[in-house]
Amino acid sequence: MGKVIDLDNRRKGPSKPFNEPGPWRFRKGLWRTNQFVQMRVALAESLEYKPEGLATLPPHFALGGGMSFTIRSLYMNRKNETKMREIYYLVGLTDCMINQVHPILRTDLLRDMYKKVFSMKEALKVHWHGNLDQVLLPIDLEYFDDVGYRTSLAKAETMKELYGAIREGTEEMFDILSLEYIFFSPWMGG
Repeated sequence: MGKVIDLDNRRKGPSKPFNEPGPWRFRKGLWRTNQFVQMRVALAESLEYKPEGLATLPPHFALGGGMSFTIRSLYMNRKNETKMREIYYLVGLTDCMINQVHPILRTDLLRDMYKKVFSMKEALKVHWHGNLDQVLLPIDLEYFDDVGYRTSLAKAETMKELYGAIREGTEEMFDILSLEYIFFSPWMGG
């Protein structure tokens, strides 16, 4: 005969420790939502697991639209920090193409960026569909100066400088997201 497992008492608290190895913290969602949710670590640590989920959703970022494809790509590679960083750099390049007004991107040098983005998308197996208004994950203003980042992109005079500014900015964003946030997967039931 098999051993009876008491499921009610099996899981109390978060599904995994918050200091798990790996670059980012991913958890099973504690409430009914069809999107990944990004939440500050301090707030997420105070949540208590309930089999039926939580009745109210604490302050968070819902990762929909283009961000949903970003977080899914990162989640699929969650054990490989190097690949995750490359994916986030690709996200920064993509964001620059769709949300940044820059004189360099008004020339035929834009073709070089498109080639770079499409070759990276293919190599990393990252794809976005639908609305791409925002692909970078949100970060609270107290952690990251988005205006300063966008200004550094605007000041770049060559493609090399632009790529460098994007790399530097996405590396900083990646580290902040790693230290300050937890990502909850969509609800899969109790």
